[in-house]
Amino acid sequence: MKHPNGLPKLFTLAVILIPFLMTACNSSSTNEETHQYEITVNNITANQPFSPVVIFAHEPNYKIWQSGKAASVGLEHLAEGGSNRQLIEEVEKNEHYIDHATGTAAIKSGRSETITLSVKDANWVRLSFATMLVNTNDAFTGLENIKIGDLNKGESKTLTTVAWDAGTEKNTEVAGSIPGPADGGQGFNPSRAGDVNFISVHQGVVTSDDGLLDSILDQSHRFDNPVAQVTVKR
Repeated sequence: MKHPNGLPKLFTLAVILIPFLMTACNSSSTNEETHQYEITVNNITANQPFSPVVIFAHEPNYKIWQSGKAASVGLEHLAEGGSNRQLIEEVEKNEHYIDHATGTAAIKSGRSETITLSVKDANWVRLSFATMLVNTNDAFTGLENIKIGDLNKGESKTLTTVAWDAGTEKNTEVAGSIPGPADGGQGFNPSRAGDVNFISVHQGVVTSDDGLLDSILDQSHRFDNPVAQVTVKR
């Protein structure tokens, strides 16, 4: 059967549908566009170098750590010894993992490093990062679930971070227990005996100058919050 104007009905339907199909394709293409982000981590402590930073891109609601919960073994490695390798291997196995990028070296106090990460469908992606304060027993800092889809090209957002206590090693500050340049001691130790075994906001270091006689740390190693300033730029 033919349409009254002489054109087959199927042909007419195809003509009507083409614009809608093109719109759908263009929308899909837009969602899959790759966006590049620069994440700058600035160490604003007096004398607490940061271990090499690791930044993760992941799906929303995934948490690499949670206040009040026990740290994973991967996070324990980072918080006690500054190694991000075990945490990367751990997160890569999670179904919500998308990608990651790492810093090239430790970040000294007053210095910063910019790390680049490219992602698709930025509206669905969140960023999280972590790094150790290396002149401590098990302090780390970082942010979770940073929303980036609201940034237009050329725009940026700046955030600050607090220091977290991983709760995996007692904060003795004694010689041989701190991996940073203040001591050069032991890093990761699998034992969690003597500590609370949950993550909480760090109360800071005491140091020998403030009465902890066995502490290898001095006044310069003390810190208040915030400890880092982070800028995410598209």
